[in-house]
Amino acid sequence: MSTMNMRDKIQLVKNILKNISEGVDLEELKRRYGDVLRRISPFEIALIEQQLVREGLKPEDILKVCDLHVDLFREYLQSVELKGVPPGHPVDLLVRENEEILKLVDALNLYASMVLRENSLEGKAGRYGSVEILLDKLKKSIRLHYRKNQMLIFPYLERRGINAVPRVLWGKEDEIIVEIRKIMKEKPGKPEDYDQLANRVIELGKKVIDLAFRENKILYPAVWVLFEPGEWRVIHELARELGYIVEIDTEWKTDQPPKYPYMVDGTIPREKYEKLPDEIKKTIENIEPDNYVVVKNGDVELETGFLQPGEIMEIFRSLPLEITYADENDRVRFFSKSKWSGGFPRTKTIIGRRLEYCHPPRLEGYVKFNVKLLKEGKFPYREFWTRMGDRIIRVLVAGVRDKDGKYLGTLEIVEDFTDIIRNPEEVMKKIVVL
Repeated sequence: MSTMNMRDKIQLVKNILKNISEGVDLEELKRRYGDVLRRISPFEIALIEQQLVREGLKPEDILKVCDLHVDLFREYLQSVELKGVPPGHPVDLLVRENEEILKLVDALNLYASMVLRENSLEGKAGRYGSVEILLDKLKKSIRLHYRKNQMLIFPYLERRGINAVPRVLWGKEDEIIVEIRKIMKEKPGKPEDYDQLANRVIELGKKVIDLAFRENKILYPAVWVLFEPGEWRVIHELARELGYIVEIDTEWKTDQPPKYPYMVDGTIPREKYEKLPDEIKKTIENIEPDNYVVVKNGDVELETGFLQPGEIMEIFRSLPLEITYADENDRVRFFSKSKWSGGFPRTKTIIGRRLEYCHPPRLEGYVKFNVKLLKEGKFPYREFWTRMGDRIIRVLVAGVRDKDGKYLGTLEIVEDFTDIIRNPEEVMKKIVVL
């Protein structure tokens, strides 16, 4: 393989295309070319594709070789870096997601190359339409894929003191997303505009390939070694809530109880350290695990975390809105006061009072009617707008239900929208795309 130059590699891909057109079985192609083809890097595949486009080959034919290459690369990973990963395991699904992303990059690279080949403005515009569709699909796929890394994988690494790897990978992903947004905002009008954008798309593809390669060869082999079944259980359950971009055709389960990052002893045992990729070992010399104790004496355990009673009260006070909560019998049980945004005046003497009696008599019937609609499930919430002096107030009345759908009570949320409504232009200026 080391003696093959780019011309030899291009000829190899041409031979494979010829075999595919002749109906040669995929497994036969793997036996015949697999040892060589799997060692052609994703970067080289991208260069070969561009050359084949210049020579006039059809994109749909070239993509067949890309699929074969991705398939062989997966087998290579499983035999070297990711031995024993069961089908349906989060690592298996994340690697497969990268495969889908790489296929999208291959298609983008091909159509961008075809834009460059076209001579007329009409031809370039027509080809670029396919680029825009693929670019939008790539953006959505990348966001969904990397959200799982950022929210599920990285916290477990950080617990072990491994901070540099998450920062670098997240930074690279963010650069890619920002560049996609910039490209998609462009409105080409001249042939050279289309050429410039096509070249930017090709360069973008190289960055995506690099990131996917780092994940498959470094990140996922590392976490496969480090994480325990209970950690993977949490990751898999939450990843399913976020969504995968590939079908889950095999179910993976573990009997181990769920283990969240704050429950993990961040110390890396020597036997696990020795199995890590060299690139990870270099970054974790002399690191200190993050063994911060999250759960404190006196905490109230909530579904999404832990809080001290004093923290709960101050959180309510720090919200730019105020709430009143009445139980299933329409008796007021709780209300909050905001430091920043005043609502309707209320005092602690309303605790236990009927909800409708907290409103003027002329509105009692209206309040009872809307609460009835919420209890019957006709609406998840009702929205009202009113004035209080010179302030414009939005009132949301929402039904509160448990997981089984049982009605627990009614929540009234009061928020001051005066500045937003009177100064919409100023609000629009403050919008930042994250």
